[in-house]
Amino acid sequence: MNALLGSLLVLATFVTVCNAQCFVIPHENIPGNLPNECKDLDGVTHPMNSKWKTKSCQECSCDQHGISCCNAVAIPADYDTTKCEKIFNEKTCSYKVVERNDPEKTCPVSGWIM
Repeated sequence: MNALLGSLLVLATFVTVCNAQCFVIPHENIPGNLPNECKDLDGVTHPMNSKWKTKSCQECSCDQHGISCCNAVAIPADYDTTKCEKIFNEKTCSYKVVERNDPEKTCPVSGWIM
């Protein structure tokens, strides 16, 4: 019983640490029709073998399998969450971590998630 509980604790830790930041949108399969472009979730078409960055800071590409997108933003994960807060800048697609009481002062971050 202790071994099972220990295994579950380790698994829960890995699930918490693992942060899936990519996804795939497959092509619609039409028999005999090879795609020459990809259509994203907003209905925008992209040429085959092209790459682009979305408004939500994801890097995407179009290939024979469909659209692949991954998060392009490093997220601060190891900092003093009581004293500090993370702030996202949409223009630069980046976070900064600052003191809650004095946002002019940055806080040290010792771990980031991609």
